[in-house]
Amino acid sequence: MGKTYEKLDDKLIAFIKAQKMFFVATAPLSQDGHVNASPKGYDSFIVFDEKTVAYADLGGSGIETLAHVNENARITIMFCAFEGPANIVRIYGKGRTLQFNHPDFEAEIGRFPPGHERARNIIYVDITSVSDSCGWGVPFYEFKGQRDQLQRYVDNKPVEEWRESRLTKNASSIDGLPGMTRRSEAAK
Repeated sequence: MGKTYEKLDDKLIAFIKAQKMFFVATAPLSQDGHVNASPKGYDSFIVFDEKTVAYADLGGSGIETLAHVNENARITIMFCAFEGPANIVRIYGKGRTLQFNHPDFEAEIGRFPPGHERARNIIYVDITSVSDSCGWGVPFYEFKGQRDQLQRYVDNKPVEEWRESRLTKNASSIDGLPGMTRRSEAAK
């Protein structure tokens, strides 16, 4: 039977750190808007303390998470055990974002493992609750390594071209919510 916690403890943190991927879920306020679920990897998740976590948003084809978090702050992060004992951990919280063109971004991204310098955002989660559940229905999968396409794509673009493409291609969500912003005072 699952349990609910007010904050992360050492056992939950150890489980989270052992996972190779996680999933992020957000939704707009509009009933007609799209619920978004995104898989994430690349060792981009960090635990700051028992009530605060964050991940480096390395990019992708959409900007739903940032748009939803900036609109309403609701966010859920889920970790599944694909190896070892079955388990699922969900982190529920209030999100906030720090965009790559914010003056504090360079210092903050430095708190992550190397290789995330060209993340488009940092998504922070102030934890409101945590739950775990059995995970018995999750199949076993063998981890063979991270895909390198995203990293190669980002690394092969000149910095200014990469910046402009993030601001242009990620200007709004599929529901028309504001996404990446050109102003250097992006929300934190």
